[in-house]
Amino acid sequence: MKGFAFAALASLGACQGDETVRAYGAADVIWTLNEINGTPFPATASLRFAEEGKITGKAPCNGYTATMTVPYPWFDITEIASTRMACPDLQTETAFFAALGAATISEVSGRTLFLTNPDGLSMVFTAAD
Repeated sequence: MKGFAFAALASLGACQGDETVRAYGAADVIWTLNEINGTPFPATASLRFAEEGKITGKAPCNGYTATMTVPYPWFDITEIASTRMACPDLQTETAFFAALGAATISEVSGRTLFLTNPDGLSMVFTAAD
């Protein structure tokens, strides 16, 4: 009987669906980074919530993917994997990945995505046309 109750509770969580920022306006949009901490981002970087539990994008030098499963408005990525191409913007890319990994809160407001944290981090993305 205990096994049945546990299985029922486990399946209940599975039925709830996507509760990440993807389900709250971020899905199927390519988000382009405009600024970090009020400073215009000097390169091109993007973020996409293409499928439940995953993010993908293009950093200044490399493509990347990561896992993200926390419920909205929280933002927490794990397992960042990227290609390993060198380019002149590698230092900028390192700063982008550090900021992305430090973000803990997300907010979608129309065509703008904000990633922030309590320590003062602010990343502003806009939806690409």
